Amino acid sequence: MNHSPLESVHRSLDAKLIDFGGWEMPLSYPDGTIAEHQSCRNGAAIFDVSHLGTLAVTGTNSFELLQRCLTNDLTRISPGRAQYTHLLDPDSGEVVDDIIVWWMAPEEFDVIPNASNTGEVQRRLHQAAQGMDVDIVDRTATRAMLAIQGPHARQVLASVAPEAAEVGRFRIAPFVYKGTECVAAGTGYTGEDGVECAIPAGVAAEFWNDVVAAGAKPAGLGARDTLRLEAGFPLHGHDLGGSISTIQAGLSWVIGWDKDDFNGRSALEAQRDAGGYQKIRGLVTPGRRPPREGQPVLSGGVTVGVVTSGNFSPTLGHGIAMALLDSDIEEGQELEIDVRGKPMPATMIKLPFYKAAD
Repeated sequence: MNHSPLESVHRSLDAKLIDFGGWEMPLSYPDGTIAEHQSCRNGAAIFDVSHLGTLAVTGTNSFELLQRCLTNDLTRISPGRAQYTHLLDPDSGEVVDDIIVWWMAPEEFDVIPNASNTGEVQRRLHQAAQGMDVDIVDRTATRAMLAIQGPHARQVLASVAPEAAEVGRFRIAPFVYKGTECVAAGTGYTGEDGVECAIPAGVAAEFWNDVVAAGAKPAGLGARDTLRLEAGFPLHGHDLGGSISTIQAGLSWVIGWDKDDFNGRSALEAQRDAGGYQKIRGLVTPGRRPPREGQPVLSGGVTVGVVTSGNFSPTLGHGIAMALLDSDIEEGQELEIDVRGKPMPATMIKLPFYKAAD
């Protein structure tokens, strides 16, 4: 089991800790997931996301390696920016992981995989880098990753780290906290504005405590999941990956069709050209009872898909779900979810369920 540099802080706050991707991480704190969710939607929340990996990719061929291995086109951005992208299996096109890339300097990148996939992403990059001038170093254990999110997140962060609070959306900026070099990115997974900060492990607890003292509410992975679901963000291993491709997940915008060959391109082209594939869509249900992953979705008694993620929406006050549905299901169509043999009414809607005000 891996442990966050903030484990002692979470225990002092009576957090409920769970195994998440091989990491012991806080699911929630005593006030509960709904309160934490609402603090992010209405104010500012701080999440420990140190389970995310950090692979430092450096060398004269670092750009070439990532451009060849990942779906998105790095020429769309430049040093000092971040990009969402996918690593695909070269043969099947399956999504090995969805990743954020921080382009730190011309020949320096931080590749940020999901917790349980860090080792596999590193292995595949190493394999692809044979004969190239590239170093790939796992720096996950050297830092904490903290996400400060919500409409007041930047205001709260400004009293602790003003330079971090000013980083633009999907931009990267170094900053200094109490004499220690850190990095901020204008990224997040909640549907709200905010900043994610890479803080060296030795000062991470102090940084967390200062941000909480400035007004951010500690929030766990339970709230992070309901927030990302409301925002229509896919969770790898649920709404993306396995049999669900980049195209099926509605994420074709992360495919650099205009660049040279990349891992999995031929499989994606074949699926795109064939058409008729199932797609990830949104479902809303009445009442507080949530849809759950794996429940069949029916139209006129015929199975037309399956729920991939479902929960109660604290913001909307009813159930919501992402589901893999047949391509002919139309927006506004009335469906049913099979809940252990009992039908739950559901309506297909366009994602996201919630969008923060600009």
